[in-house]
Amino acid sequence: MSRTHRSNRAARVAGGAITASALLVLAAACRDSGIKPNGSEATQSEQPVVVQPTTAEVVQPESGSVIPANVSYADAESTFRTKDYRQATEMFDVYTKTHEKNPWGFYMLGMSAWRSGQLDRARNAFDDALELDSRHVKSLVNVSRVLLESEKPAEAEGYLARAIEIDPASSDAYRVLGRTRALLGNAEGALEAYRTALAIDPEDGWSMNNMGLLLIQQGRFEEALRPLARATQLSEGVAVFENNLGIALERTGRYGAAAEAYRAALAADSGYGKAAASLARVDGRADEPGVEPVTVAELGDSFAWEVSAWSEERVSQIAPPRPELDSVTHDSAAGDSKSDSTKSVTTVSKTDSTMY
Repeated sequence: MSRTHRSNRAARVAGGAITASALLVLAAACRDSGIKPNGSEATQSEQPVVVQPTTAEVVQPESGSVIPANVSYADAESTFRTKDYRQATEMFDVYTKTHEKNPWGFYMLGMSAWRSGQLDRARNAFDDALELDSRHVKSLVNVSRVLLESEKPAEAEGYLARAIEIDPASSDAYRVLGRTRALLGNAEGALEAYRTALAIDPEDGWSMNNMGLLLIQQGRFEEALRPLARATQLSEGVAVFENNLGIALERTGRYGAAAEAYRAALAADSGYGKAAASLARVDGRADEPGVEPVTVAELGDSFAWEVSAWSEERVSQIAPPRPELDSVTHDSAAGDSKSDSTKSVTTVSKTDSTMY
């Protein structure tokens, strides 16, 4: 839907639901969802116009829900966080009609529609956000996820290239690029994208899980063990991580350790049918003869060291050259002056997905 068409449609809806209420221009900056692009927040050249109807005036969305015509961002976001995504979709739809210059409103409309399974609606909302702010990295990344679910990986790759050009330090963009390349049949390119994501964020458990799963799909079961073990170390209680580790352990003949991983998956999600079936298959079975015993701790620690090396290599590649020390400078002046970077931690509760 074009911006002009959408605006006309919004005007018709507003005109049918609102009487002589005043149009006020807010002086406050727009709120966001608390989910911001790395290190910055989108800005606006003009403030949104907010319709202030009487308390009796409401908008009736297609779902039949009754949404106040002056629904606030805070109320819509609160509904999103309760996981009532369909209701949140309708609330953000109403919100964007009176805040047409706020890309974050369209971003959250896209997120809500995506989570409620409305893929076309989600894509349109993300594209609206990007029309307002072409550098809105989170919209670029999440519209790519929608496109992957819509089985359009080639289109997703284009959005991700834009996201990485804008923010080369977005581990999310590289992680989704890994999924995209895997779907396009470029396994080595996908693994490289996951390595870059981990070099940026060494505690990105989903990149580790995705890397391990791809290696399983490639039949490289021994290689899959370490990233999956590290993912379970970093994110205890994620059923998908434990189940995938169990698969890698089982395929390498380590049935006892595999059974433990499947039990951990079921402890995190008692209804995980695949883990239950796998546990029944390996429980009590002796390991294959000659298989070297391993522990999850050893595997995870080993991978953590490797990721640390990737991270240091990336820093050395992008860090500006250090100035030459004057010949009379004391040795103490040459100490490492790197400061710790601040990481944004995202809690992921999806246990029904193999990749994220």
